[in-house]
Amino acid sequence: MGNPTGFLGIKRKNGEKRHVNDRIRDYKEFENTLLPGELEKQASRCMDCGIPTCHSYGCPVKNRIPDWNHLIYRGQWKRALMILHSTNNFPDFTGRLCPAPCETSCTLSINNEAVSIRQIEKQIVEKGWEEGWIQPQPAPVKTGKRVAVIGSGPAGLAAAQQLARKGHDVVVFEREDRIGGMLRYGIPDFKMERWVLDRRLQQLKAEGVVFETSVDVGVDISGRYLLRTYDAVVICIGAMVPKNLEIPGRELQGVHYAMPFLIQQNRRNAGGTIPEPEVITAKGKHVVVIGGGDTGSDCIGTSIRQGAASVTHLYYQDIPPEERPLCNPWPQRPKTFKTSSSQEEGCNRVWRYMTKTFVGEKGYLTGVKVVELEWTRPADGSRGTYTEKGNSEKIIPADLVFLSIGFQHCEHGPLLMDLKLEFDKKGNIKTDTTMMTTVPGVFAAGDAELGATLVVDAIFRGRQAAEGVHKYLTT
Repeated sequence: MGNPTGFLGIKRKNGEKRHVNDRIRDYKEFENTLLPGELEKQASRCMDCGIPTCHSYGCPVKNRIPDWNHLIYRGQWKRALMILHSTNNFPDFTGRLCPAPCETSCTLSINNEAVSIRQIEKQIVEKGWEEGWIQPQPAPVKTGKRVAVIGSGPAGLAAAQQLARKGHDVVVFEREDRIGGMLRYGIPDFKMERWVLDRRLQQLKAEGVVFETSVDVGVDISGRYLLRTYDAVVICIGAMVPKNLEIPGRELQGVHYAMPFLIQQNRRNAGGTIPEPEVITAKGKHVVVIGGGDTGSDCIGTSIRQGAASVTHLYYQDIPPEERPLCNPWPQRPKTFKTSSSQEEGCNRVWRYMTKTFVGEKGYLTGVKVVELEWTRPADGSRGTYTEKGNSEKIIPADLVFLSIGFQHCEHGPLLMDLKLEFDKKGNIKTDTTMMTTVPGVFAAGDAELGATLVVDAIFRGRQAAEGVHKYLTT
């Protein structure tokens, strides 16, 4: 490394977050970048650890993190960008959205603060855009093979770009009115503004990728049509079937899945309108979010920006420890107490309560009946058991509840039924090591075959599927 002792004298630093009072007034990104000269110092904290666990274990796309840290310290930004793009099509997405498992597996994080890997990644790619280094890379020779990609989320876009650069003619079909999938409508603008996505889409178009919006494949066109018309098909439809909380009162007005709420606000931010009967708004309401994870946190931030009277985040789990338990050693991702940027903005976090009933009047939600749980955990901190505490039931006032308890699998709709695809035990599309499904020439990538996961995982699987398709078409 350029400065193998940099970590001894330089403290970790990330881009500063905008003040809460400012950022809750708009939907702009909440995190700023580091000042010129500061990033080189942060890159110099990357120690000569010998075995870069950040790359080999922590990063799903296998980013060559020590390599580009060394180059940034040396001021060789363009080479760093080239190495970054060699493993990751969209570091401008992951630099904003990834929870950075690379950092929690950084060797320095064993007894110190990890290298600011996500921040460095984000600013490398932004420097590339500023300097004009990022340009379309159309294939010099065409193969004459046609590939259909179904879904335009991170997996679909990564697969499409890789295949187009191999010389194949790629058409991406998207059910929504705009390209981007979850990147467009599922993730709040305050985490990634949409111009970041749009500039990448312009790059893909210049590389020859064709986008077809408002096409519900399986309904508007059949799976059999795809097999007749294209030499290969890649299914990247996500995992959008939510898990339900089937308890009394679930039918009350005011109890919603999380994703429709987020999608509506993203449509408004894009200049769209929502029909009045379908509008879900948190303005002036007491909001309860059930379930953790990024989606629940996004509901909190969006509710606060809409002007909610209060926001309560409800967990049935025990409060996580401040430090790693014995059952959760490095380099595993730590199961410790965390506070998201949205939670920082003002919500009441309630732990160890199980939702029993949704309470309402005249068909409308008025509260959530919960019971307190008593957790018992083994000495090593592994998952324990709980019992309901006697006489602990209470009602949390609520006008609006968002269920954010995860997703089951992809939609088993007309397309998958028409193609007669097989599924695994969890309901995900079954694939082999090349990402091909049980139907020859049909591949799947991302959440459709993994289940709901991270953007960075979806990008990696999209790249893998593209490699599988290319071998299928050329051998």
